[in-house]
Amino acid sequence: MPKSYKTMNGKIVGLDFLTLEDFLNITSDKENFTLNQQSKENIEHSQQNVVKIVSSGQTVYGINTGFGPLCDTKISEEETRQLQHNLLISHAVGVGNPIKKEISKSMLLAKAHALAKGFSGVSLRVVERILLMVEKDIIPVVPEKGSVGASGDLAPLSHLFLPLIGEGKVWDNDKIISTKEALSKHQLEPIHLSAKEGLGLINGTQFILAHAIHGLEKFSYLLNLADVTGALSLEAYEGSPSPFKEELHKIRPFKGTQLVAKQMRDLLDGSEIAFSHADCGRVQDPYSLRCIPQVHGASRNAYFHLKELVEIELNSVTDNPIVISEQETISGGNFHGQPLAMALDYATIAASELGNISDRRQYLLLEGKYGLPRLLTESSGLDSGFMIPQYTSAALCTENKTLCFPASADSIPTSLGQEDHVSMGSISGRKFNQVLDNVERILAIELMYACQGLEFRRPKKTSAALEKVFQAVRSVCPKLKEDRLIGEDIENIICLIQSDDFKKLIPTT
Repeated sequence: MPKSYKTMNGKIVGLDFLTLEDFLNITSDKENFTLNQQSKENIEHSQQNVVKIVSSGQTVYGINTGFGPLCDTKISEEETRQLQHNLLISHAVGVGNPIKKEISKSMLLAKAHALAKGFSGVSLRVVERILLMVEKDIIPVVPEKGSVGASGDLAPLSHLFLPLIGEGKVWDNDKIISTKEALSKHQLEPIHLSAKEGLGLINGTQFILAHAIHGLEKFSYLLNLADVTGALSLEAYEGSPSPFKEELHKIRPFKGTQLVAKQMRDLLDGSEIAFSHADCGRVQDPYSLRCIPQVHGASRNAYFHLKELVEIELNSVTDNPIVISEQETISGGNFHGQPLAMALDYATIAASELGNISDRRQYLLLEGKYGLPRLLTESSGLDSGFMIPQYTSAALCTENKTLCFPASADSIPTSLGQEDHVSMGSISGRKFNQVLDNVERILAIELMYACQGLEFRRPKKTSAALEKVFQAVRSVCPKLKEDRLIGEDIENIICLIQSDDFKKLIPTT
């Protein structure tokens, strides 16, 4: 049975400051998300302010006016309910494939957290229904394209909340069914929205935010995995551990660089291979090995920056107008996605660089230097060995480079010029996750190469930590002795590095 988000102890909707880790624990059901009495009072007080505004005859944008360029059109008190219903169905114009179910779930929970702060004017029954949808796994189907990232993520959020009014589609495990079928299954009735509720639901940055959150989770893992694949490649190449010495990084103390340098020292600690060639006479290694702390570290700095901004956004109110009291509403721009859009574009470049430098390390291992056979095979000529997987890596790297064009650098006016500068942050968020998926595949290829290279250093072993990774890879990808379907090996390694058991082998920082 699903846990109750309303009755069990846990993080308080609208009141607690949620960290990235808190939120990921909530979405994975490792921690509860509760709506306590104070949250309920905040929601109800805000909604009562809207009721008083409507009855007073004041003209307030989004409460009793049209939207966007229709903001100068007054709507009667009797028509305010229909206005909110029309808002959802007219704005649900997204296209493309559905986003992942877990991202839709994150959007629901992030929106509930923002609404429960008590500045949006929605009713308690709306917030409770959102949490009930999460509890009963009634997760809306949201198309991936259609948001320009200002006035909030209007189209995707409209799709997200169509099920509240009995419209749209939802996930039923891995199938897509109509909302009507899902509501009938759970014996629920649609909700009739009141003044301000439709606008409060679809104004906001939760589409951008959810993509950033899920990207950050994967980015964190890939940063650590890249250090491991880099260390394995260094060992296969018999590169020097000297560039990772603490003394070097104390005099250029970027946080990310220092963390990576320490991680490399820890990963190489106890290596027989590193000790065996200490006096080999090679002065220095190519940059893709020697500069791992500087390059991986710069990507870590981008991760830290995006994480900081995501946590601010997660705990913010991003709809419009903001209801301060029955006398004061503020029509502003908290829905504008630029704060996350720019940082997401920066993080996309940072993620791409992990793939770029990995591809260069792969190339080094194929050259046939320092005791390694050319193309990492002893029978090159008859066999192509590992020649071709680097083509795949190169293709993925170039695809990532094309995805690095900053979406936030573009703006196309919408809403007859009322929304004359938009962030395009939804595109930034989607591209970020696409690049991360490609980087995962690039690192899988490097992992395959590095483990093959280590075979030619036997009987010497690397460190205990890296040997565990080597053995895990060998469990799904044996040493290549003659040509075989290497594409299957790559897919096996991708599945391996996505597994929970393998993730436990990768040190975290």
